[in-house]
Amino acid sequence: MPRLIQRYKLLILVCVCWLMSIAKGITQEHPIAKNAVLDLRQVDLSKETVTLNGEWAMCWQKLCKPGDPMTDITAIVPFPKRWDQTIIDGEALPSQGYASYMLTVLLPKQHGKLALEVPDTYTSYRLFVNGELFVSAGNPDTTKERAQAKWIQFTQEIANPTDTLHLILQVANFWHSKGGPYKAISIGDRDKLFYKRYKNAAFDMLLTGCLFMCGLFFFGLYLFGRYDKVILFFALFCITYSYRIIGSGTYVLHSMFPNIPWEITVHLEYLSLFISVVFFTQYTRYLYPEDSSKTIINGETWACLALSAITLIFPPSIFTRLINPFLLVMFTVIAYAFFIYVKAVRNNRLGAKYALMSTAIVLLVFIIINLQYFGIVAPQKEILFSGYLLFFFLQSLILSFRFSYQLNKARTEAEQGLIAKSDFLSNMSHEIRTPLNSVIGLSNILLENKPREDQREQLNVLLFSANNLLTIVNDILDYNKIEAGKINFEYIDMDLGKVIQDIVTGSSTLAKEKGIDLRLEKDPAFTSRIIGDPTRLSQVVGNLVQNAIKFTRVGHVIVRIKQEKFSRHHVTLTISVEDTGIGIAPDKQKLIFERFTQADSSTSRSFGGTGLGLAICKKILNLQGSRLQLKSEQGKGSVFYFTQTFPVSLSTAITETAEQPDVAAGMPLIGVRILLAEDNELNVLVARTFLEKWGAIIDVAVNGQQAVEMLNPEKHHIILMDMHMPVMDGYQAISAIREKGIVLPIVAITASLPAEVEERAQASGLKIDATVTKPFEPAAFLKIILRLLKHP
Repeated sequence: MPRLIQRYKLLILVCVCWLMSIAKGITQEHPIAKNAVLDLRQVDLSKETVTLNGEWAMCWQKLCKPGDPMTDITAIVPFPKRWDQTIIDGEALPSQGYASYMLTVLLPKQHGKLALEVPDTYTSYRLFVNGELFVSAGNPDTTKERAQAKWIQFTQEIANPTDTLHLILQVANFWHSKGGPYKAISIGDRDKLFYKRYKNAAFDMLLTGCLFMCGLFFFGLYLFGRYDKVILFFALFCITYSYRIIGSGTYVLHSMFPNIPWEITVHLEYLSLFISVVFFTQYTRYLYPEDSSKTIINGETWACLALSAITLIFPPSIFTRLINPFLLVMFTVIAYAFFIYVKAVRNNRLGAKYALMSTAIVLLVFIIINLQYFGIVAPQKEILFSGYLLFFFLQSLILSFRFSYQLNKARTEAEQGLIAKSDFLSNMSHEIRTPLNSVIGLSNILLENKPREDQREQLNVLLFSANNLLTIVNDILDYNKIEAGKINFEYIDMDLGKVIQDIVTGSSTLAKEKGIDLRLEKDPAFTSRIIGDPTRLSQVVGNLVQNAIKFTRVGHVIVRIKQEKFSRHHVTLTISVEDTGIGIAPDKQKLIFERFTQADSSTSRSFGGTGLGLAICKKILNLQGSRLQLKSEQGKGSVFYFTQTFPVSLSTAITETAEQPDVAAGMPLIGVRILLAEDNELNVLVARTFLEKWGAIIDVAVNGQQAVEMLNPEKHHIILMDMHMPVMDGYQAISAIREKGIVLPIVAITASLPAEVEERAQASGLKIDATVTKPFEPAAFLKIILRLLKHP
């Protein structure tokens, strides 16, 4: 505690100075009334506002009117003072009844326009000035049936004041536990008093609006998905306490809506006080649960709830007696909250310093309000306004920090979850691709060994199923990569017609099996080579073609390339895939572009698929500034198309390429010795079978360390390195090889995404000459080896 006091000594000093600055002297500087006469002839009322305090004449149990004889005066009594504190004949007056007060005010000969500031009383009054009704609040009368209570504060100009004012104040109370006047009437310059009134009302309405809107804002946060009880209780505290600002004190609400029954407003005034403390205690409890005692908090809460229940059930004459017990509870609540916040600061809780400062401020505010109630201090409205505003501002800061902290925490957890998902998919990819490599590789080997026709059919089914599974794995990995923002595009010279023709040629076997006419129609005007990403373009068009074939039972699938615009540097093309398949209903056409979605749930059972293909195509095109579009009629077919602008290659003319010889024919790797580093025996079997068939000599290492030890630059011509191995993985092995100055070509063999391998290798400064993904396509694998060996 001493350390905290030392740390916040500046704040404590400011608060003490603030409290001292608003205190007024107990001694009265202005004249006071004596024997029901107040002499203000020596006071400059244009500069000073004077309270009409002192000795007033009082008539108990009589409502005197202008012109009544002064023979019925009961006593000369101090004013203002409640009846239960007024002693006549040695006894205090009862709190309920009616009375009249009289005062004569002697004014200076020279004075400007004057006004009276008349506060509320317990609980109704009527004021006469010089025989005329001046103001009234409620209807004071001699019986409860005819009387009416009302709390309103008036500031009223004195019309044509003479040098003497004769005041008669009628007061009646039949409802409240307290009775009589308890606030001073003031006289002063009209403009100053009206300015004070409007300023105080403006502060009250501004603060009420701030609290109410703040409460609605945080309540909205709670309703729209935050579901944090701290936010809820703070919102309810702001909303309920906002009534206290405008519904008590100067009673601005009563002035704005004078027809609201007093019984309703007095219930709301006390309930808003009791209930707001309930919400504040619960707010504190949930804000720092580790530092608070549930038993003490519940005790404070139940005490305030009991006071609230009494307020709801009993009349004002009963529940208005509860203010003193409540003050004890309230200061206990504030003191305990201060203790909780001190503990929270010690334990470095989020926002605890602001909570501690705000509690110190609100404690001072309530001390000032109670000192004002007992007439010890007379604070300016700005002081209380700034105190309340600081308190709620600091508490809002706590919730803002809490909200921001929770958002950052959720974002961090989401990012960690995304990383975990990516790692999981990457690992699953490796684990699935590895056996798939064996299945696909051995299927190809068996198919090349001239099997019987029934065996060939079974092997084709096996190979088709394995490739289908590989497509699903690739789709999931591609979509995950796109979602993570890790997709990259390359921009190289390409022959678009040949790229798409290769797709059509590769899909022709499946189309023929289904009896579908698959063909490419190219715009004769398009004769340019372009700059683009052939891999991603092939992925998009290939997916559209595969989908078209899959959902077409009879008819045709046509791929079209149409040139829309051509300039020296750019060409705009529309690429479309038309089919005569099942078509898509209009209400389903937007749905199919969502991930894991197909137009009909029965479609996935009839045709298979994950529902990721179109989503991937859409994302890839969107990232390139294009958009996948659809025209379809159910039962007649569909047309998927997109329009994209490509840079024109400097090599503008498309030349016919000679048919490439089959590099896999014969034994192109005779005399080539290859070091194969692979830990999976089946993968070794597949690779060795193909490589030896092509004439190569194979040395096998089962881990990276063994590969480094076995490598002989004078004997080996190329290295095939699996990247995931025990003892020493492929990255470490390549690093060790390059550190020796060996520049032999190295092909990375991986079940992961090639881009991930290349990025990691580049980040580590490793030189990898090519990357092959498991399961590999034999002819493409051989082409890579021949290219690195500079085969003619």
